[in-house]
Amino acid sequence: MRVMGVDPGLTRCGLGAVEGRPGAALRMVAVGVVRTPADDDIGSRLVAIEAGIERWLDEIRPDAVAVERVFAQHNVRTVMGTAQASAVAITCAARRGLPVALHTPSEVKAAITGNGNADKKQVGTMVTRLLRLDAMPKPADAADALALAICHVWRGGVQNRLALAQAQALAKRGGPGANIALQPGYRHPGAGR
Repeated sequence: MRVMGVDPGLTRCGLGAVEGRPGAALRMVAVGVVRTPADDDIGSRLVAIEAGIERWLDEIRPDAVAVERVFAQHNVRTVMGTAQASAVAITCAARRGLPVALHTPSEVKAAITGNGNADKKQVGTMVTRLLRLDAMPKPADAADALALAICHVWRGGVQNRLALAQAQALAKRGGPGANIALQPGYRHPGAGR
């Protein structure tokens, strides 16, 4: 499975892709960030983020996209910008019919380090070890995007199988939404939580 992770942000949107499966060695495919100037207007910044994500999707051709779930922070401006960048990433993936999973920061930290309260340095160190890299990816947004992708490879398989089973049961019953439940790229709304 090839997963592209997105650590959303307006100034720096981290992007990372890994390939692998649970229980096997992982391989880094690519890592980087999309940067936008803080003094540009919001529309220009979101268009630049969209263009960057679209380029990555074209080049990486992932099987799934994992995006950090936005959570309430003390700084409302920061959380709004993060939510807007997150929505761009989700839209780009959905437009291509790719499954999208949202993972909380503590879920990712726990998956990567075993500690849901790990700091950025601990996450970066473990990402470096897990992917057998010579140096820690920088900036931290890039390492966080790789951590999201790793988390999804390890946890996403189970979630995807559960979502497919739910979709098949829904289709069998002929309930509302049964027509879309088994279409390629469909992801049950409860999957990835």
